[in-house]
Amino acid sequence: MRRPLIATLILSAAATVGAAPSEGERFNAWLEAGWEEQLKLDPITATAIGDDRYNGELPDFTTAEHRATVEALNARWLKELKRFDRKQLSGQDRLSYDILKSDLEQSIRGQRFPGWMQPINQFGSMPSFLAQMGAGRSIQPFRTTKDYDDWLKRLAVVPALFDGTIANMRSGIAKGVTQPKPIMEKVLPQLAALVKAHAEDSIFWGPIQDLPEAVPASERERLTVAYRASIEQGVLPAYQRLHDFIRDEYLPKCRTTTAWSALPDGKAWYAHRVRSSTTTDLKPDAIHALGLGEVARIRGEMEAVRQQVGFEGDLHAFFQHLQTDPQFFFAKPDEVLVAYREQQTRINALLPKLFDVFPKADYEVREVEAFRAEAAAGASYQAGTPDGKRPGVFYVNTFNLKAQPRWGTETLSLHEASPGHHFQVSIAQEIESLPKFRRYNGYVAYDEGWALYSESIGKELGLFTDPYQWFGRLNDEQLRAMRLVVDTGLHSKGWSREQAIAYMTDNSALADTDIVSEVERYIVMPGQALGYKIGQLAIRKLRTAAERALGPRFDLKAFHRVVLTDGALPMDVLATKVREWIEVERAR
Repeated sequence: MRRPLIATLILSAAATVGAAPSEGERFNAWLEAGWEEQLKLDPITATAIGDDRYNGELPDFTTAEHRATVEALNARWLKELKRFDRKQLSGQDRLSYDILKSDLEQSIRGQRFPGWMQPINQFGSMPSFLAQMGAGRSIQPFRTTKDYDDWLKRLAVVPALFDGTIANMRSGIAKGVTQPKPIMEKVLPQLAALVKAHAEDSIFWGPIQDLPEAVPASERERLTVAYRASIEQGVLPAYQRLHDFIRDEYLPKCRTTTAWSALPDGKAWYAHRVRSSTTTDLKPDAIHALGLGEVARIRGEMEAVRQQVGFEGDLHAFFQHLQTDPQFFFAKPDEVLVAYREQQTRINALLPKLFDVFPKADYEVREVEAFRAEAAAGASYQAGTPDGKRPGVFYVNTFNLKAQPRWGTETLSLHEASPGHHFQVSIAQEIESLPKFRRYNGYVAYDEGWALYSESIGKELGLFTDPYQWFGRLNDEQLRAMRLVVDTGLHSKGWSREQAIAYMTDNSALADTDIVSEVERYIVMPGQALGYKIGQLAIRKLRTAAERALGPRFDLKAFHRVVLTDGALPMDVLATKVREWIEVERAR
């Protein structure tokens, strides 16, 4: 996924106006001041992008006061934005105006929905994220004495943050806004794995085990004592309280329903989430029908692969063969990591065939941490820093080796790493001429649509020569097509969890554990999974339009450059940009 941040706000603020600046100059000064205000409100964002000024700050975002501050600022920023004369802005400034206006209006519309009452699920939560940071290999730096002291300051906030989380979940119980019980049952072992009796046994002890030489000997004893006290007296008891609250108080009162529409104002809430994910006005019924058509088409291509390799059973038997034959699986977790590192080298060498813009930094392949592996996705991407000092990370989940088949390595690498998420995120961050809110912005349809499109160009790169690897590509595309059917089925058509699982089992060769994990993801993150296929289809449609309009003058490298070099964009804004590029190219 794009970035693990506390908030995804698009913030801005008033800036001091100099002597007779142009409208564009005033606007960009305002955007820059607003970005600074965002970092102060959300210092985790600063840490994530390599800005270390706020590394010791962690606001208690669980409070009503924090939510009120965000709401008031959103309203003020939109009011201030509208004071600029859009007609006097041009080029990138006008594009920034439109993007920011759309984002702020969407945020304000979403304020009516109490997402703060559901702060924890099995896929992502602050307790899980803090553990990643505290392990010492994520976005929080541990290079100097100051780095270690900064993290101590953040750890000091953890007890209040978790107590606020518990209070918000109690509010959810009172209002009928809770998570489904099967979901929270998956959270308990995650939290239990983080609760240890002694600091030395905790994941938070990692930075002390790996104290760098830059930390002088005179400081090591002080830091060791301070970390032990903070972890044993504050952090671990807070995790224990949260675990016990969920087990004893929350789980018995979790809802038994699955659909988001079962929540108060749930139908409107789901519609809002669909709009946020797809950046389109597509309605659930239309998305469901689109998904059914795509699933049928991809099944036909899977059938062609079955025939090509000479498998004699039907398609479902072929799925079973691919899920069970030992030749298709790794024997050890290390073998999975080695395979993806080999793909990294191979694909990096092929990319100049289709691209002329590249990120400065490469990425690392890492194993998903054990404490979150059981419920985590099969893979994910974590952005590096714009200066390249911290590389991007392609996380691979090795908890269940049957969920990491050999025939899926090419397509998964294309999606999560290069030219998928790593290219899209890193290139955007490195464009210094863009306003910072656009360099670090994200939309599911754009981000995930690009990653899925990246899978689709594998053959053009020279991959997928093995029919089984091509099947892996189809299987992953089928997953995204099924999401259109299942997500809308669960939240707008009354599907049960079991019905969704059966549908995905019938139409793909995904491992059973992956299918359950996927369905439970859609249950707690409604609408999010729709952006992948909607975005990919939109990008492919724009490419087809460009190919038809430009004929032999169509340059695929140039098309990719156009899509990648303005930061993340809503689908309608991207479509306008590509159409304008086509007109310029036709006029040459």
